[in-house]
Amino acid sequence: MAEEAVLGHLEHNQEISDSGVFSQEKGIDHDELVNIIKSLNGFGLVIAADIKREKWLLSDEAQSYVKYGSAEVLLFEAVPAEGTAKAKLQEIVKSKLPADLDDTTKSLIYDKGWAQAMKNKWVGLADSQVSRKVEHVEDRVKDLLIQIQNGEAVGAKDIDALKRRRLISLQIWKGYSVKKGPNYAPKRKKAATDLVRDHLQRDEWKDIEFKEYNFLAKGQPTEGGCLHPLYKVKQQIQMIFLQMGFEEMPTNNYVESSFWNFDALFQPQQHPARDSHDTFFLKVPSTTNSLPEEYVERVKTVHESGGYGSRGYGYDWKREEANKNLLRTHTTAVSTRMLYALAQGPFTPKRYYSIDRVFRNEAVDRTHLAEFHQIEGLICDRGLSLGHLRGVLEDFFSRIGMSKLKFKPAYNPYTEPSMEIFSYHEGLKKWVEIGNSGMFRPEMLRPMGLPEDVQVIAWGLSLERPTMILYGIDNIRDLFGHKVDLSLTKRNPICRLGLN
Repeated sequence: MAEEAVLGHLEHNQEISDSGVFSQEKGIDHDELVNIIKSLNGFGLVIAADIKREKWLLSDEAQSYVKYGSAEVLLFEAVPAEGTAKAKLQEIVKSKLPADLDDTTKSLIYDKGWAQAMKNKWVGLADSQVSRKVEHVEDRVKDLLIQIQNGEAVGAKDIDALKRRRLISLQIWKGYSVKKGPNYAPKRKKAATDLVRDHLQRDEWKDIEFKEYNFLAKGQPTEGGCLHPLYKVKQQIQMIFLQMGFEEMPTNNYVESSFWNFDALFQPQQHPARDSHDTFFLKVPSTTNSLPEEYVERVKTVHESGGYGSRGYGYDWKREEANKNLLRTHTTAVSTRMLYALAQGPFTPKRYYSIDRVFRNEAVDRTHLAEFHQIEGLICDRGLSLGHLRGVLEDFFSRIGMSKLKFKPAYNPYTEPSMEIFSYHEGLKKWVEIGNSGMFRPEMLRPMGLPEDVQVIAWGLSLERPTMILYGIDNIRDLFGHKVDLSLTKRNPICRLGLN
């Protein structure tokens, strides 16, 4: 109906000057008319020009002022000529207000009337007595509101004052003026989207109008699997290790015995890391029943009384502690197994790496999780020294994009010497700790059966820290865990580690 009304009117008239007036004359809903005008304008049948009109609307409070008078005038008129006590004024005002107002509205009129009358200096307060300061007042607020209600012009200062009191609000009415467009026709032809059999059979194809192709229109977004940022960084670091001649260690067992996780690394059984506050111990199965007995005895001996140039820890080593099962706290437990297996045959130099999940019983915050990923690399060969370790670290981290390194002496139970690794962060403009490193102690290597001239250099770091730096993430819970936003996985850019 609205479309026929618009096109039919334009067939005999130059334009529709105001869509608002036109909708009232034709009895058409203005919103419906606006939608039709937009559609016809889009197809070039009409040319539409915007019309905007501003109108001030009165609030409910303002409408009550128009009906009864403003709050300040009502309060002023309620004050007796001789004055009254402040404590009695509210009841006097309420008693003189119209009976059809509820008590809440009356209280509101009193509060606002008192504040405004005091501001206008119409009334004064002295020794708890309220008195009039002027003989007569005009209800200018009511007069202004009536003018606005009648569509009359009001000065800018008055408008601003009424706005501050929230008595009026601006409503912007939008409509259109309409003229014939370049494709005007008294009736719109529906453009066909496809050529079908009926068009050919009826010879309609000669005169039919087809809808134009929009070659700039976007197609349906494709849905597919996306790689998580952690996995992208993991893949690139794996490639770096492979380029440096390393081979991957099997890290599929999350559950380890305390023996492989701690004891074989020459970590004493009283060490704080072995406490339940730091480690997740299993209830079922709580212990292991499969350990190499001869190797266990050698580890026990070096803990209790030392050997290989060491005095040991001098305590009573307990097998039941070593048998406890736990969720591995580091992938070095895997390194221990691999080195022990290497020692059982003729020695061959090896370069191993692993990137997998480890578990710590830590409080979760923006930089710590109870589970995370550890990157570990080690080289086992004859004649290795601290110089070799530094050279390998500089090569490895330069491939990641960290060329400025510093090393700081540190302590680890199973490495000596040990070094913390720092890199200069260009974005943060400071040195940031990125990992730990060292040479495995003889007390760890010799009980395995490795030759005395064989040394092992190793280092480790978390996978999460470089990933957070690369992708600008400052809360680890946004990267890994149940709170991760899936859009992060879908929209993150490629990992550029090793591509420079």
